[in-house]
Amino acid sequence: MLASAALAGCSLPAFMTFPPQVRGNKVDDEVLSQLVPGTSTRADVTALIGSPSARAAFDDNTWFYIGEVTKPVIGATNAVLDQKVVVVTFDAQGVLRGIERKSQDDAVDVAVVSAATPAPGNQATFLQQLLGNVGRFSPLPESGGGQGGRTNPGNF
Repeated sequence: MLASAALAGCSLPAFMTFPPQVRGNKVDDEVLSQLVPGTSTRADVTALIGSPSARAAFDDNTWFYIGEVTKPVIGATNAVLDQKVVVVTFDAQGVLRGIERKSQDDAVDVAVVSAATPAPGNQATFLQQLLGNVGRFSPLPESGGGQGGRTNPGNF
């Protein structure tokens, strides 16, 4: 009891916690500074920072590099320590046109709707589901003589 009261006001030492984890493609600003809009190409971008995490849904000339640093928290989801998105745009010839950096401050909250989508068909009650198949099955065919119970040897 005394130990829990003492730990309530302070955090655990670093050796007792999980280390931060890099998720996705975290692009270093130093490497990103080597790309020059107007002269660098798609091949240059791929060689320096790798394949994109995602591409724009309706525009193959917009690439996204998504990366974050998280830290596991006991009894909770991962805490996000740092989150960055780099948006790279190209022209139709594949020449780099722009680099834009987005951070966690640029994020927009999304409202989640809790309504359920109804499935087509009728809504059967529990009793209808339980007794619905009673009488729908045909009886097993009678055994034929000498053929191992099969009445028609061509049907398996």
